[in-house]
Amino acid sequence: MAYHDSVLSQLLKLVPRLEFEKQANRCDGQRRSDALSRWSQFVALMIGQLGGRRSLRDIEATARSQRHHRYHLGNQSISRSALGRANERLDYRFYEGLLQSLYQLCMSNQRRHGFRFKNKLFSLDASLIDVSMKVFPWANFGRKKSAFKLHLGLDHDGLIPAFACVTQGKVSDMVQARQLALPKGSVVVFDKGYNCYRWHNSLTENGIFFVSRIRGNAKYRVLERHAVNGGSGITSDQTIEYTALRKDGDKLKPIRRIGYRDPETGKHYVFISNQFSWSAKTIADIYKQRWQVELFFKWIKQNLKIKAFLGNTENAVMTQIMSAMCVYLLLAFLKFQSKIDKSLQQIIRLLQLNLFTRRSLLDLLQPPDQPGLPPPQLKLGLVRN
Repeated sequence: MAYHDSVLSQLLKLVPRLEFEKQANRCDGQRRSDALSRWSQFVALMIGQLGGRRSLRDIEATARSQRHHRYHLGNQSISRSALGRANERLDYRFYEGLLQSLYQLCMSNQRRHGFRFKNKLFSLDASLIDVSMKVFPWANFGRKKSAFKLHLGLDHDGLIPAFACVTQGKVSDMVQARQLALPKGSVVVFDKGYNCYRWHNSLTENGIFFVSRIRGNAKYRVLERHAVNGGSGITSDQTIEYTALRKDGDKLKPIRRIGYRDPETGKHYVFISNQFSWSAKTIADIYKQRWQVELFFKWIKQNLKIKAFLGNTENAVMTQIMSAMCVYLLLAFLKFQSKIDKSLQQIIRLLQLNLFTRRSLLDLLQPPDQPGLPPPQLKLGLVRN
């Protein structure tokens, strides 16, 4: 029988270790030799995320029960006090850098978004993560509510997070949107929460296409009307310019306004875009794909540990959420590289049950065929004299 490291050890080998250590040195600098290393913190958080552990004590007990795997994992002995201090003091922005490294790793293996155009397609959105106001009073979102906000840009080539940031719940979506450095020629789709005319204008000036929905109170005038194909659900296709009284109103560039009626629900939507060469139906289909980012938020809240936290400081919370994003990218890279047909939910369930099992990771996810074995169902044979 072939020898294998544990499933967790094989998964950690997918992490670019040299880049990991360079990023750790940049963020942490010189630290005490007996302090919990950044790698040991990451291994502990991986055990917590993939193993479904609920507390620091739970992670410590799991790591101690599997101490014979420590050599292959390359981590130090993990205690709850050392892990708690590391989560509180080690800068969470390290995991933002790690996320970018893992994203670059996934880019060479990811599948395309499915549209005919070759431009990169991103969905931009944010989601609140509700927390207890008694435990996190400094993260107050309202009079009786505390929350954090996860800002995310989803790359539709593989449906993976291209950039992510965690803030307190009161931070506006536009604050993070203005800091994004999207590649020229890319397409970004977002909802009405990002309808800032000046930002839309800057996207156009930087060669970035956008698709969104128009505000209900938007004031504009029609510059040109285009022919539409009624059979595709398109009700109107116009070139407009805003007429709102703004100090920079005369600088706003014309945009495209598209009306669309969903044939399944009968609801009418009005989209805006700065892309004039694609068909109106393509613009409508692009906005429909924005729902993928909502499904992403739902998946991570159900399958990763980002609602029950291991610490009550801001750095500990953001460390846990950003490490969960890194775990998601690792699972996505494993799926892309192995070309297995299982969903990420099926993969994470198999990993949770076999995290410290010594067997081939690929055989675990995609068991090889075993020809020649008799069928499991017994057959009744009739005997004739």
